[in-house]
Amino acid sequence: MSGHEAGHSHASGSTNRTRLGIAIAIVSVVLLLEVGGAIVSGSLALLADAGHMLSDLFGLIIALIASIIALRPASERHTFGFQRAEVLAALLNGVILVGVAVYVAVEGVTRLLNPGTDHVQGGTMLVIAGIGLVANVAALLVLRGGDTKSYNMRGAYLEVLGDTLGSLAVIGAAIVILTTGFVAADALASLAIAAMIVPRAFVLIRDVVGVLIQSVPRETDVQQIRDHILRTPGVLEVHDVHVWAITSGEPVFSAHVVVDSSVFVDGTTGAVLDQLSECLSEHFDVKHSTFQLEPAEHAGHEPGQHR
Repeated sequence: MSGHEAGHSHASGSTNRTRLGIAIAIVSVVLLLEVGGAIVSGSLALLADAGHMLSDLFGLIIALIASIIALRPASERHTFGFQRAEVLAALLNGVILVGVAVYVAVEGVTRLLNPGTDHVQGGTMLVIAGIGLVANVAALLVLRGGDTKSYNMRGAYLEVLGDTLGSLAVIGAAIVILTTGFVAADALASLAIAAMIVPRAFVLIRDVVGVLIQSVPRETDVQQIRDHILRTPGVLEVHDVHVWAITSGEPVFSAHVVVDSSVFVDGTTGAVLDQLSECLSEHFDVKHSTFQLEPAEHAGHEPGQHR
């Protein structure tokens, strides 16, 4: 990375952290308003949206912490740095999401089965949800100008977008209650919000588990990587291929590469390694790759060799 690129990257990261900080402040204020509004109005939909927003606030904080932790260099004790902390925090976020969805779904069904117990103030719902919508749109505009290549910023944008949809659901329920007196609209809106939470929680937990068990990243095609490596001059075969991720957007690659004996005789191993590293960096966005170059006669002696 050139000095100019490094400076640009640092400036971009600083700007992203500022944007995340502003979004966190906005979401925090709205969260407190929604919790208070839910208590005063008796609205389950507002409480569900507050729970949704609490999880999203947690996600935004994770994104901010991850961007800060990413600046910490690797050490003798933590050779890959501290990026895996983001994954562990995301797992906790996914568990919280599931818990919120289950609680809201159970409470929503209970209210539908016992409609006589509902006392919902539609006017309070509408005011609080309207404030929440305006604040969420403001947060979206703040995050929209962030680095589009940053997984953290894209994830944060989607977090707030989910909050915006939740606010719209509450506003719709409040309008129905005010115009028709159909109080069950509150419970139905809460179930709709719970339904929006579950798929995202499932995807989040699935992706986190994939990282923790060192699965191949979903966007990575191992066979395509093999084909690229085999097209490198001097390369005869590739085996013991491993691809995993330290955290989202940080794939790691290692492989044993069998090369023609002339590579060792001519002393061009360094050039071959450069070509292989550049290939993975340019075509597959793999910044950390490790290759073990082997002559053909050595490859057959390796125990437990696999593709």
